[in-house]
Amino acid sequence: MSDDAKSLAPSRRQFLTGAAAAGAGAVAAGAARAATPDPLITEVQEWASGLGEGVDATPYGMPIQFESDVVRRNVEWLTADTISSINFTPIHALDGTITPQGCAFERHHSGAIELRKEDYRLMINGLVETPLVFTYEDLERFPRENRVYFCECAANSGMEWAGAQLNGAQFTHGMIHNMEYSGVSLRTLLEEAGVSPEGKWVYVEGADASSNGRSIPLEKAMDDVLVAFKANGEALRKEHGYPVRLVVPGWEGNMWVKWLRRVEVMDQPVESREETSKYTDTLANGVSRKWTWEMDAKSVVTSPSPQAPIKHGKGPLVITGLAWSGRGSITGVDVSLDGGKSWQEARLAAPGTDKALTRFYLDINWDGSEMLLQARAKDSSGYVQPTKAQLREVRGLNSIYHNNAIQTWWVKANGEAENVEVS
Repeated sequence: MSDDAKSLAPSRRQFLTGAAAAGAGAVAAGAARAATPDPLITEVQEWASGLGEGVDATPYGMPIQFESDVVRRNVEWLTADTISSINFTPIHALDGTITPQGCAFERHHSGAIELRKEDYRLMINGLVETPLVFTYEDLERFPRENRVYFCECAANSGMEWAGAQLNGAQFTHGMIHNMEYSGVSLRTLLEEAGVSPEGKWVYVEGADASSNGRSIPLEKAMDDVLVAFKANGEALRKEHGYPVRLVVPGWEGNMWVKWLRRVEVMDQPVESREETSKYTDTLANGVSRKWTWEMDAKSVVTSPSPQAPIKHGKGPLVITGLAWSGRGSITGVDVSLDGGKSWQEARLAAPGTDKALTRFYLDINWDGSEMLLQARAKDSSGYVQPTKAQLREVRGLNSIYHNNAIQTWWVKANGEAENVEVS
């Protein structure tokens, strides 16, 4: 750690002494105000003067009104219609790693449909010994698994390829959620049907009108793919594929087919619309790469950020964000305050887990200087998140998908932040 970095890193003693000393920053100012009677403590308040709501007032718990701003948002000029609708997780306002279903991003190709459990059917056909059809109740009788994985749209950060555009972590990186999925291993269902030796691929498709279908190598299908019917302990939401969806850990979200209705074992890929005209990476020479399924290591500082400015002024500051990798687990995150000139190792809230979000923190003593905040993730494969310049050198500017470049927030002296690029 450089001398400059050491000067920004607060110790426990600095926090305590700073809080007790007048004029020593935001914490000290708060302590000085607390030395005089505070009516919020000394006087009986309205909320303590009578009974609150009973337990039957809200049959399904909803966030308190004071958190009503923590919601999914869309960008009208980007996806204004039902056919290409998408919204963004408010990652700037969340902590930990688990995304509540109610504010987890959603993407539809023909709108979210309503399909009853009683009407649900899943067919396994193609190159199998015994074609099978499962009801929802059938799926519930198979051995169950619980796994935490992130789901990221391949177009997450896609608008940033040509330059800084959308101002906020929710909009630049919010096409992602991280939930605990409960369901049945796809391998279990395929083994029940008996995969023929000629089978090399599976083609999966949903029950909605979009005919969204993707080809998946049999090796992946027999590895960690789940047929899920619960998320975060409750039934899937309509917008997340109720009653059953596919979970394809570490791979782009378009392959996580919702309202899953069919899995066909094949000897070759289908090369459908969603894997030819879309979800391919177009290089500078106009050639498009196919089969770029895995989501490379990526990270972003969620606070401070444009939607989460610094409001308390100078003093102790918690810098936090998220990191993830579709190729394994996050092993470390570095944070830069000066646009990548120097780096400090952030603290992981918990050891990184396979193909799931990891929360990181860096505690500093902010002196009010401008910062160019960046995060850089490393994963268990040894991969290090690239800069935009490094990524563009390989991919050019024609891409839409798989932008995992380092993000920069310009934090100003007044605590506000802006989406920028650094050369």
